[in-house]
Amino acid sequence: MFVCLCLSGMNAAVRATVRVGLYTGAKVYFVHEGYQGLVDGGDNIKLATWESVSMMLQLGGTVIGSARCMDFRAREGRMKAALNLVKLGITNLCVIGGDGSLTGANQFRTEWSTLLVDLVKAGKISDDEAKTSSHLNIVGMVGSIDNDFCGTDMTIGTDSALHRIIEVVDAITTTAQSHQRTFILEVMGRHCGYLALVTALACGADWVFIPEMPPDEGWEGHLCRRLSDQRARGCRLNVIIVAEGAMGRDGKPIGSEDIKKLVEKNLGFDTRTTVLGHVQRGGTPSAFDRILGSRMGVEAVMALLEATPETPACVVSLSGNQAVRLPLMECVQVTKDVTTAMAENRWEDAIKLRGKSFENNWNTYKMLAHINPPDTKSNINVAIVNVGAPCAGMNAAVRSAVRIGIIQGHNMLAVHDGFEGLAHGNIEPITWTGVSGWTGKGGSELGTKRVLPSKYIEEISLTIAKFNIHSLVIIGGFEAFMGGLELVTAREKYEELCIPMVVIPATVSNNVPGSDFSIGADTALNTITSTCDRIKQSAAGTKRRVFIVETMGGYCGYLATMAGLAAGADAAYIYEDKFGIRDLEMNVEHLVQKMKTDVKRGLILRNENCNANYTTDFIFALYSEEGKGVFDCRKNILGHMQQGGTPTPFDRNFGTKMGSKAVLWLTEKLKEVYRHGRIFANTPDSACVLGMRKRALTFQPLAELNEQTDFEHRIPKTSWWLKLRPIMKILAKYNISLDTSEHAHMEHVIKKRVSMPAPLMKKHKEEVEEEEE
Repeated sequence: MFVCLCLSGMNAAVRATVRVGLYTGAKVYFVHEGYQGLVDGGDNIKLATWESVSMMLQLGGTVIGSARCMDFRAREGRMKAALNLVKLGITNLCVIGGDGSLTGANQFRTEWSTLLVDLVKAGKISDDEAKTSSHLNIVGMVGSIDNDFCGTDMTIGTDSALHRIIEVVDAITTTAQSHQRTFILEVMGRHCGYLALVTALACGADWVFIPEMPPDEGWEGHLCRRLSDQRARGCRLNVIIVAEGAMGRDGKPIGSEDIKKLVEKNLGFDTRTTVLGHVQRGGTPSAFDRILGSRMGVEAVMALLEATPETPACVVSLSGNQAVRLPLMECVQVTKDVTTAMAENRWEDAIKLRGKSFENNWNTYKMLAHINPPDTKSNINVAIVNVGAPCAGMNAAVRSAVRIGIIQGHNMLAVHDGFEGLAHGNIEPITWTGVSGWTGKGGSELGTKRVLPSKYIEEISLTIAKFNIHSLVIIGGFEAFMGGLELVTAREKYEELCIPMVVIPATVSNNVPGSDFSIGADTALNTITSTCDRIKQSAAGTKRRVFIVETMGGYCGYLATMAGLAAGADAAYIYEDKFGIRDLEMNVEHLVQKMKTDVKRGLILRNENCNANYTTDFIFALYSEEGKGVFDCRKNILGHMQQGGTPTPFDRNFGTKMGSKAVLWLTEKLKEVYRHGRIFANTPDSACVLGMRKRALTFQPLAELNEQTDFEHRIPKTSWWLKLRPIMKILAKYNISLDTSEHAHMEHVIKKRVSMPAPLMKKHKEEVEEEEE
């Protein structure tokens, strides 16, 4: 038996924990109202059923309630909580909350045996009950919009909060441009500046104030100069992002009103402030948060089932796209170390202690914040081209690449209309202000086409020579990957193509070899998920209705699978996971049985190219016929709406970091290949795909990815997300086996992520070695 105690987390995590717990044969209990419900017991602790977590994925907050509890802080309160658990035979506790909630859970576990002794002495439980409940296992999931818990790249709820913030920023930007105003936006983050920092990256803010790195002395003059310079360059608005916990080097708070007075007094700019407040905590969860919550919920159950009395309390968290388990108190300690570093004015340490993701965000923002190009030019010409279908986030990558290139002293060239434009010389210089406001724009401002370079190789080589192009950034989907390969192959014949090249994956299909994620896929996924939410809601009134929804993706089933996980689909048909008529019959029968329960609706997703014969029309007809008298069917083909819209915060941030990293890599590569007064790059590692692989951004030679590619179907031969499909099926109540061979093992957050002074490092190393022995 185990209990799900939610303290400000996400309903997706609750749903996954309950359903996977029931799938394993455990009894699962809800604890309503957080630790207060654990102390009070009674009706606050209730058995959870499969149906009790239906239709909750799209709901914000937590359906089982949360409350701050003073009683649990006292030993007497924890004794009451222990008594309630022992009487119900609960020995596993899953807690979703911040560091305070998780620290409380660890303390509860640490003193569990002494609490049982006291309860036996008081005659409240028997010796047999104490023996049966001799130890308590704890697993935590971090639910916090501030993303202030060290050890995880992203906490549950953060991405949804960013969605709320960016919606406001986009709305403000339009009015600010109309009136030439300066807007100051204050976001949450009393002790952590993650929301402010990522918002600043995602909207291209002129300045950001975060608690971890107060501005230098004399920042007032620096800020005013930067705002003036931006106006002088033709920008019609200024945006300043402030975390609510921002402060100066003297420890005094820096509020949005203080900044407003400064700007109005020194510059006379029309200035407005907006304090977002609790609007950031509300709203529908993003697709990312739903998938994160679902994955963490599954991992939490596995961790509980594998736990022993010797296993330390752990948190399940995210590193890159990998689920990891980390000792809870190590994470809590590092989180406290950040606060200590800030109190001691060790600002650089505070940034590093926040983790690699936070540090990368900060370093990228610092680079992009420079608006004065260096006096010394590199005389290097870097061309940027978009290839394939347009997608949200492409423009963010272009903007970042252009500005980082300018900072490096390069001349940046914009190629319009893909490889065709490159062949025909449709090229022009692009400046710093030329990409202003591009982060929030969907589609491709440069223009893009699916044409591959093979038919224009000679013209392209001549254009490269004519414009003296020294390196090439190719942003796009599978066509960009294929085009890069064709250019590399043609190097043998055309020496002009012996220049460094980098491909940045950008496609809704997420089918580029060499990367687990592509720019644009998150925006498309959110579009599909929100549409599925509305479709399911429409069935809530009519009952007994099944919807068949067709998604894009070519032969890649990423969108269908992940949308199925985010929207709670009953099935998702994709090319990579072969299916036949028997599978279709099983799915129909599953829905027939489902209609006998309280959940009288169904959702089926189908990738557009999953099967040439089992088309959307065929599946619709089959379900309609076989479900006659039990349920009726509707079908929806989402089409190109999946490629449109403004980019999500994830795609803006991801595109910005990818563009930056690509140009910095090219800059170093150009130094390597510069020989005898000219650039000559013909080695495999001079033409790479920049991609996210598990936990890091890596550069992989295009030639080496040949073996990993199914060129006929335009997909990689292996895909990490296929391992998530069993989770989707289990959460839909299919009786299948779950492969646990690749579940996360316990790691150590401090050893991997923290830079400590030598004496502390030595002491920690000795402690770790003792623990491992």
